[in-house]
Amino acid sequence: MQSRDFSIYGAVDLGARQAAAQRKQQAAEAGTSAGAGTAVIDVTEETFNSLVVERSRMTPVIIDLWAEWCGPCKQLSPVLEKLAGESGGQWILAKIDVDANPRLSQALQVQSIPMVVAVIGGQLADGFLGALPEAQVRQWISQILAAAEQLGVQPGAPGEPGAEPSGQQAAAANAPGRPAGPGGPGRPGAPGGPGGPGRPGGLGRPGGPGGAMGPETSNPAYAEAQQAMERGDMDAAAEAFRAILASSPADPVAKVGLARVELFQRLDSYDEAAARRAAAEHPGDVEAQARVADIELAAGKIEDAFDRLLGVVRRTAGEERDEARARLVGLFEIFPPRDPRVSRARAALSSLLF
Repeated sequence: MQSRDFSIYGAVDLGARQAAAQRKQQAAEAGTSAGAGTAVIDVTEETFNSLVVERSRMTPVIIDLWAEWCGPCKQLSPVLEKLAGESGGQWILAKIDVDANPRLSQALQVQSIPMVVAVIGGQLADGFLGALPEAQVRQWISQILAAAEQLGVQPGAPGEPGAEPSGQQAAAANAPGRPAGPGGPGRPGAPGGPGGPGRPGGLGRPGGPGGAMGPETSNPAYAEAQQAMERGDMDAAAEAFRAILASSPADPVAKVGLARVELFQRLDSYDEAAARRAAAEHPGDVEAQARVADIELAAGKIEDAFDRLLGVVRRTAGEERDEARARLVGLFEIFPPRDPRVSRARAALSSLLF
């Protein structure tokens, strides 16, 4: 009986793998023939860098992570494809079959599907999970395009799709306003980078800094910080961002970049299982709850992270409440100031404090 059960499950698994392999091959062939003006493309692990990362330096790319067996995916994908076709080349839809591309799925830290994320200037931006109504998808895409405009990542002028970006646009596209998990290849949240527990690769990834990007994006310290993140040297990246802030305390790119690097540094010191156990056993321990909030945020559970710390603020007083408030505000710094999730959490925090 055990042998028969094993054989049955083995056969099912093999069939699924074969079907996924066939879809992967079809996607690779479609991707190879995809022209610069194609609004919807199929992407594989082998074509991700060329079709997503590189293209995103000139045109925002929205990734639809799906699977053949996923019912909600079949509701959401046609909506995304329709909107991509209507966009007039403002953005590209990249479809990734998670079954056919398991390593890419792991690198992007896919925990549930459908999952949609954006890539702007080679950096992962904000995203969402689940099949949202078309109106909400349109609103989200509008926010992504606004963020891309702030970073200088835009398709060519009307009639000139895919035009080369200006020097300033190129500098803005490469500025480390998004983390290099949850921005450049090889780091958490990075396309093609190694996923890992507690990395902001699964984010509903935090979006880039708010505010217009000006000539200051050519600051060579940005490149220094980006290179440090790409080689995994978070200490050097933090130093580069702090150097920028020492001379320009309000620099939005450096503020967001430093907040994210500090998150990476904290995550590197955590044992996730131990952190979750401590939080469950000690609901009033601010540090224990803050660690799990970091982990939740890195996994894309952004509102859960905010709610966890709001709960600590609600349950505590005095120095403990101040500490919980400070940790929550520190997480706000990872996002653009007008991010609606931050706005809601700030309003909830204000109602608890005043």
